[in-house]
Amino acid sequence: MTTLQPGDVLDHYRIEAVIAHTSMSVLYKAVDEKTGRMVAIKVPHEELETDPVLFERFKREEEIGQQLDHPGIVKTFNSEERSRLYLVMEWVNGRLLRTILNEEKKLPIGRATKIAIHILNALDYMHKRGIVHRDLKPENVMVDSHDNIKIIDFGIAMKEDARRLTFVNLSSTLGTPDYISPEQVEGHRGDQRSDIYSLGIMFYEMLTGRVPFIEPNPLAAMNERLQHDPKPPRELNPDIAPALEEILFRALERNPRHRYANAHEMVWDLEHQDQVGVVDRGERQPYEGKRGGIPRKAILYASLALVPLALFILMLVLARQ
Repeated sequence: MTTLQPGDVLDHYRIEAVIAHTSMSVLYKAVDEKTGRMVAIKVPHEELETDPVLFERFKREEEIGQQLDHPGIVKTFNSEERSRLYLVMEWVNGRLLRTILNEEKKLPIGRATKIAIHILNALDYMHKRGIVHRDLKPENVMVDSHDNIKIIDFGIAMKEDARRLTFVNLSSTLGTPDYISPEQVEGHRGDQRSDIYSLGIMFYEMLTGRVPFIEPNPLAAMNERLQHDPKPPRELNPDIAPALEEILFRALERNPRHRYANAHEMVWDLEHQDQVGVVDRGERQPYEGKRGGIPRKAILYASLALVPLALFILMLVLARQ
């Protein structure tokens, strides 16, 4: 099936515009001719509908979306008899957080904190229902004119008690390189603490104008977070208070056991920064960006850490052939 065009009708939805293309689907703005309401329609590429793994993943996204009813999460409407596979979601007014960051680079501390709290409240609701997003990034957060947010795109979300979806018995665990948690880099499924890590990366970017780990390629960027801690954000933005920096460090702990256990804990600290104790982190190994000389031991550890990722990519390529 070719891409739908404005004016085309899919069942009782009239296509208004093509919004975005991804590797798996096309997103449209449409009008429900039965109700008159504006909706977003996500249609998978036709060739993917015959792939049983991707078909099940798409159906799981629909199932997860229908279980969530929160003002900070895009609403997915119930299934009905349809001529083909697609998702129908509420139309969200606003701009992507990515668009805002591209334009403004870094945000005022108060505004960044407000947006982070809104995202965390939505995560808290989601996590309490056993659902992990696993691909949290500025491209998946819509922000309206009052800085209210909606988390979108549950394409690789999972229920914590669900069985794995696999390619040749290998789980698809990766999110987006700049925002992926260390445990996902190592091949683990990730849990609610993985979402908190991704939120920490986003918050760091909102406050400093850059992500913590900048490398010439995605594999190097993912590997750096296994070996190093982020550069202290106060060195990039001295207006950040020590307590707020401490909150960022706790969200970005490499070991998930040392991170915030849940989103509610992080919200509490953000709302009570005067009660946050600042830890002496003198022994941390902060990331300094591209370095001139790297010790052999570090190269060895980096090579070992990349092994599961390389195996994943190799098996994924083989599975798709």
